[in-house]
Amino acid sequence: MVNRIGDLGFALGIALIFVVFGSITFDAIFAGVSQHQNDSYSVLGGTFRAYEVIGVLLFIGAMGKSAQLGLHVWLPDAMEGPTPVSALIHAATMVTAGVFLMARMSPVLEYAPHAMAFVTFVGASTALFAATVGVVQNDIKRIIAYSTCSQLGYMFIAAGVGAYQASVFHLLTHAFFKALLFLGAGSVIHAMSDEQDIRKMGGIWKKIPLTYTMMWIGSLALAGVFPFAGFYSKDAVLEAAFASHGGFAKYGFWCGILAAFLTAFYSWRLLILTFHGAPRADKHTMDHVHESPLVMTVPLMLLAAGAVLTGFTFAHQLLGEHWQHFWGAAIHNGPNNHVMHDMHEVPGWVVALPAVVGLSGIALAYIIYMGMPALPAQLAERFGGVYRFLLNKWYFDELYDRIFVRPTMALARGLWQVGDARIIDGIPNGVASLTAQGAGRVVKVQTGSIAHYAFAMLIGVVVLVSLYLIIR
Repeated sequence: MVNRIGDLGFALGIALIFVVFGSITFDAIFAGVSQHQNDSYSVLGGTFRAYEVIGVLLFIGAMGKSAQLGLHVWLPDAMEGPTPVSALIHAATMVTAGVFLMARMSPVLEYAPHAMAFVTFVGASTALFAATVGVVQNDIKRIIAYSTCSQLGYMFIAAGVGAYQASVFHLLTHAFFKALLFLGAGSVIHAMSDEQDIRKMGGIWKKIPLTYTMMWIGSLALAGVFPFAGFYSKDAVLEAAFASHGGFAKYGFWCGILAAFLTAFYSWRLLILTFHGAPRADKHTMDHVHESPLVMTVPLMLLAAGAVLTGFTFAHQLLGEHWQHFWGAAIHNGPNNHVMHDMHEVPGWVVALPAVVGLSGIALAYIIYMGMPALPAQLAERFGGVYRFLLNKWYFDELYDRIFVRPTMALARGLWQVGDARIIDGIPNGVASLTAQGAGRVVKVQTGSIAHYAFAMLIGVVVLVSLYLIIR
C-alpha cells in the first residue's frame, strides 16, 4: 500500500515534469530550468509554483522507495527475507533510489525552497523516529533495519538543506557498513542455529571472533566514531544542516544529534547482548556455535575495509575545496546555495558534538547492559507505556490496519459476497438453475407411452379449436 502511494507521487511528478518541460530526459529538464521558474500549477484548490509541486511529488516517490516516515512500514518487514537479500535492499539498491533521485534533480529542487524544507522535516523526523524504535527491538536484523530507516533520514536531511554531495557521500559510506552489519548478523544467525532474538544469545564472542570483530567495525562506522567511514559522512550531514539557513535546517541538526546518540546506544546494546554476558541460549545451541565458513567471512572482511577506508579516502574529493571537479554537472548548487562552503566554517563544538554524543551513547549502553544488566527490565516495567509505544513502533502498523487494511478487507469482502457471489455469479447461475428446474419438470411429460402422447395431442386440438371459436 505505502509503496503504491510513493509510486503514485512519483508518477504524478513525472507527468507534471512532462507538462512543464515537454520531456522527461535530464538534459532537456535541466536546460529548461531557468525558463520555467515562474510557472505555476493549480492543485487542491490552490495555486503553487510548479517546481514546488514537482519537488513534493518526487519526494513522495522517494519516501516510498527510501522508507521515510509514514511510508516506512515495509522496510523493517523486508528483513524477513534471506540475509544477503536484506543487505542488498537496505544498503545498495531500492532504498537508495530515492536519495539518488533527490540529488540528481537538484537543478529543479534548488528553486523549490518549500519542497526542500519538507524534505528536511521528513528526513529529520525519520532519523529520530527510527532510532527511538531501534533502541528496544530484539530481532537482530530488525534493529539493523530500523537503523537503515534512520540513516536514510540523515541523507534526506542533507539533500533538504542543499548539501546533495554530503547526502550521496553518506549513501556511499552507509552502503559498506550497513551491508557489513547485515551480513554480520547473518553470520551470527548461522552460528546460533537460526536464532535471531538477541535476548537468547550472549557469551559467544570467543567462539566467533572474526564475526565479532567485523560487527564491531560496522558498529563503529555506524556510530560515527573516528576514523571510520560514518564519522566523515554523518558529520558532514550534521555540519551542513547547522550551516544551512533553509527551512527546518536546525530541526534537522538537533534531530540528527539525538539520533546519533540513540544509534550508538542501540548499536552497543546489540553488540553486548549478542556477544557478551552469560549465554542465554540452550545448551544444544551453544554447543554448536561456530565461526562461519570463508564464503561468508570473506565478504565481511571486504566490506569492513570499505567501512574503514571510504570516509577519509573520499571525503576531500567529494566534499573538499574542489568538490566541483568531482561532481561536475551531476549535482547543481544554485547561486544562493553556499552550504558547501559554510559547512566548513561551523563552530568547533558543532564538529565535536556528534562524536561526543556517539561516545556517550556507547558508554551508556556499556554501563547499563554490562554493569547493571537487571536495569533494562526494571526501566521497561517502570516506564511501561513508553516501552510498549516504542516496542510497537509508535503503533504505525496498528494505525494503518485501522485506516487502510480493515476498510479494504471489508470492501473486498462486500464486493466478493455481494458483487461477485450474488450479482455476477448469482444472476447467470439463477437463470441456469431456473432453466434446469423447468426442464426437470417438462421432462416428466416424456413418459414414452403412446396413449399419453395421443391424449396430449387431443387436448391440444381441443384448445386450438376453442381459441378459434372464441376469436371468431
